[in-house]
Amino acid sequence: MTTVLILFAHGARDPAWRAPVDALARRLRASLPQVEVVPAFLESMPPTLDDAVATAVGAGATRIAVAPVFWAQGGHLKRDVPALLARVCAVHPGLRIDLWPVLGERDAVLDAIAADYRGLWTAGR
Repeated sequence: MTTVLILFAHGARDPAWRAPVDALARRLRASLPQVEVVPAFLESMPPTLDDAVATAVGAGATRIAVAPVFWAQGGHLKRDVPALLARVCAVHPGLRIDLWPVLGERDAVLDAIAADYRGLWTAGR
């Protein structure tokens, strides 16, 4: 393994909260079989971003993409995530880590949600 995609979400105390993140990881694994896709969480759930990166590096990862599974950029993505990534990079020098944009900044995501809501509206829900 040389490439890992980390789906980085907030986390919650309710274990059921992670179900959509795990479902997204399964879908991505099916469509990107050459990429290891793993979830990681900011708080309340394992693994942490630090742990997910350490596991990936231990398995031979040389490139990691971090996909924030957040709706918009708030304090966590503006302050906490850059600090987390700086710490991870200091522990693993030479590792390439790319931080992707949040979901609400992606036109394709907004288009897909709008299409789904439009379908719900026209179906009379």
